[in-house]
Amino acid sequence: MNSIRRFGSAMIVPVLLFPFFGIVVGLATLFKNEQIMGGLADPDSLWYQVWTLIENTGWTVFTHMELVFLIGLPISLAKKASGRAVLSAVMAYLMFNTYINSIMEMWGPAFNIDADAELDAGTGLTAIAGIETLDTNILGAIVISGITIWLHNRYYDKKLPDSLGIFQGGPFVVMLSFFVMLPLAFFTAWFWPMVQDGIAALQGFMIASGSLGVWLFHFLERILIPTGLHHFIYTPFQFGPAVVNDGITAAWVSQLGELAATDGSMADEWDGGGFLLQGNIKMFGSIGIALAMYSCAKPEKKKTVGALLLAATLTAVVAGITEPLEFTFLFIAPALFALHAALGATMVTIQNAFGLVGNQGGGLIEIATTNWIPLGAAHWEVYLAQIVIGVLFTVIYFYLFRFLILKFDFALPGREKDDNGGETKLYTKEDYKASKQESASGQSAQQYDSEYDQRGAAFLEGLGGAGNIQDITNCATRLRVTVHDPEKVQDDAYFKEHGQAHGLVKNGQSIQVIVGLSVPQVRDSIEGFIDDYENNQK
Repeated sequence: MNSIRRFGSAMIVPVLLFPFFGIVVGLATLFKNEQIMGGLADPDSLWYQVWTLIENTGWTVFTHMELVFLIGLPISLAKKASGRAVLSAVMAYLMFNTYINSIMEMWGPAFNIDADAELDAGTGLTAIAGIETLDTNILGAIVISGITIWLHNRYYDKKLPDSLGIFQGGPFVVMLSFFVMLPLAFFTAWFWPMVQDGIAALQGFMIASGSLGVWLFHFLERILIPTGLHHFIYTPFQFGPAVVNDGITAAWVSQLGELAATDGSMADEWDGGGFLLQGNIKMFGSIGIALAMYSCAKPEKKKTVGALLLAATLTAVVAGITEPLEFTFLFIAPALFALHAALGATMVTIQNAFGLVGNQGGGLIEIATTNWIPLGAAHWEVYLAQIVIGVLFTVIYFYLFRFLILKFDFALPGREKDDNGGETKLYTKEDYKASKQESASGQSAQQYDSEYDQRGAAFLEGLGGAGNIQDITNCATRLRVTVHDPEKVQDDAYFKEHGQAHGLVKNGQSIQVIVGLSVPQVRDSIEGFIDDYENNQK
């Protein structure tokens, strides 16, 4: 459970980037809509062009989610030297996709991969850092990042023979990743296309299955979000040719005039079926989920959680971008996410049974401008039923989520455990002194997590403690430190005896400890002790 909590908390690091960008996209979409802004939103106007510029940049975090999660996870999950863990994860991901690219080019047909297909959502291919590869979306990024973090935590401190010392630390983790990524790439090239083909077969089944197909479409569109495979569900429906050749979005907009003029049922006049209605899940479900999470937060954390949830919920409701809210609980409490997918699909299926159809895949802005505003006068009964059903499900969401959060004590934001969570502890100067006193009194010396921690603690003591360090860096073999008071620095013999240093160079406040090729790992340990010391002072 501690590992699950740590992973769930780590997912918050990239997720916190989403609300701002979601709001930017939502505002840009609003200000570019001619039905709302009138002539000001003419595509040839400067107003439209400026907001297009802003919107395109607002999509940055969403179009590069793989890299955002790849980089974000090591920041929290690496037990030390998180910066180097990030670099190792990026290198592993690039190597993995380069392996995939080469496999596609040389043996694509053998793996049922068309390497010449367009790089677009729904085709199974994409580009990562300019590398054409299989579209494994954030699932692939999370898997690669997780493997690299495990390698980093296990082997970063691995002491290699002196002759191979240049390879220890980060380079050693990357070397291991080089060999681990090769079989993983072959397995992915064999397995992933079969997953994609299976989803394509599901599309035909959903179209022919009436209400069951509508429910299954919306359930899969939600439940597959963490894998990125939801693109394969909705893309052929939204952009064609699953139910209509040009796709639901284009066909719906082109028929707005005819639908506004008819007094009959929209469902009878529309050929696109009850698909692409997931915007209702984003609007009504998100509000119920957010209210439940807020109500379950600890009293002293409600203000912080409220600010987080407000931004995430507005992003989901207004812009239709749900990742900021859904990813907040997805990896901490996956059972809640499964419930969310089932409830949302049920709500949409009931709304469809009351005659709701249309282009409602986005948030409030899209639903209002392409449905309610142009068609409200002629079909207000359908939209009234839509809202009533949606509000009822908001209430259902709230009570079910609240009940399960409290019953199973899910550690959602605002309910985190206050203990150390099983994370590795970095020792302070005071810890080191205590260990020396225990040793002198006949008790066992402090056990450190690695040789580098032990040497780092000894060096830090010899340098006068964390409070005496002004700055610290390193070259290939030397620890370079600027101290406040050089009189507190021990002599050469101390560093050789207690930290296995090769020597000491003192020049006023500038100190050089000759450590050897393991100096990056020793420096990381010292910086960890200093950070812990400074946090204790606060």
